[in-house]
Amino acid sequence: MANPFSRVRQFYKETVAELKKANWPNASEIRSSMLVVFVAILLLGAFIALADFSVYNVVDMCTALVNGK
Repeated sequence: MANPFSRVRQFYKETVAELKKANWPNASEIRSSMLVVFVAILLLGAFIALADFSVYNVVDMCTALVNGK
């Protein structure tokens, strides 16, 4: 019967070897990607806020019409 920890050790060694082969981004690439993500978050947040405000006002207006106010 094989040692069960040898499989875990082999998996760990192979994982480390594959991670060393990866092409990791440098600092400028990370900064530019981070800027794109922040701009996308701001645009999406603004869109969701505008949509929420609009839907709230439409529902409020319809409720006021139904209640006769």
